Amino acid sequence: MPNRMSLTEKVFIYFGLSAVAMFFMLPLLWIFRTSLITKVEAYKIPPNFSAPATLDNYVNIFTANPFGHYFFNSLGVALISTVLSVLIGSMAAYWIARSKSGSGKIRVAILATQMIPPIVLVIPIALIVKRVGLDDTWFVLVVTYMTFNLPYVIWILISFFESVPKELDESCAIDGCTRLQAYFKVVLPLAAPGLMATAVYSFLVSWNEFIFALVLTGLKSRTLPVAIANLETQQGVMIAELCAATIVVIMPVVFLSLFIKKYLVEGLTFGSVK
Repeated sequence: MPNRMSLTEKVFIYFGLSAVAMFFMLPLLWIFRTSLITKVEAYKIPPNFSAPATLDNYVNIFTANPFGHYFFNSLGVALISTVLSVLIGSMAAYWIARSKSGSGKIRVAILATQMIPPIVLVIPIALIVKRVGLDDTWFVLVVTYMTFNLPYVIWILISFFESVPKELDESCAIDGCTRLQAYFKVVLPLAAPGLMATAVYSFLVSWNEFIFALVLTGLKSRTLPVAIANLETQQGVMIAELCAATIVVIMPVVFLSLFIKKYLVEGLTFGSVK
C-alpha cells in the first residue's frame, strides 16, 4: 500500500509550487498592472499600488497608432505561414517516414539547416527581396517564416508518422484508396496531436519573429513586434502603452494554448511510452 504524504509534506510541496509559479508569473502580472495605470503613475518610484485603473493605454495604442492594422498583419502572416508549413511539412515527413532508402541522409540534411543562425541570412534575403521588388509585403514574410518552420515541422512529424502502422496504408490500398487518399483520410487524423504541437510552435515562431520583420517590412506590412519596438521614442520609452501592447500580443497566444491544450499535451508526450 503506497505511503500517504503527511500534512506538513503537502504544505511544503504546495508552497514550493506556488513560489515557483509566482516567480514566473510576477513579471506578467507587473506588466498587466502597469498597462492599467496612467503614464505618470507608470514612472513613479516607488510604485503607487493604490493608483486607479484605466484603459486609456489600450485605447491610445489603437487610436494614436494603427495597431489594429499591425495586429491583422501579424495574425495573417502567422496563420498563413503556419498552415502552409504544416501542410507541406507533413506531406514531406510522411514520404520520408515511408521511404525505404535515403531517408537517413535526408534527415541529416534537414537537421543541418537548423544549425544556420537566422541572423546570417538577413542581409542576403533583404538584398534579394529589394532587387525583385517584393519588400514590404506579406509574401516575403510568409516565405521567410516557412524556411524556419518547415525543417522543424518535418523533423518532428517524421516520428509521428513512423508510429502509425504501415499496415494501415496497405489496408487502404486494398480498399481502393490512392496513396493521397490514405494519407488525408487515415494517416493524418491519427497524427493530429503531432500536427497540433508543430502548428503551435510554427505559429509562435511567426508571431514573435522580430529581426526579419524589422528589415523586410515597412508601414504597410509591419507586424506587432516591430510596432512595439517603435514605442521607444525620443522622449523615452512609453512604458504604460508598451505594457498594454505587450498584453495585446500575449493574449492571442494564451487563447490559442487554452483552446488546443489537450492536443498540445498529447503531441508533446506522444511516443514517449511504447
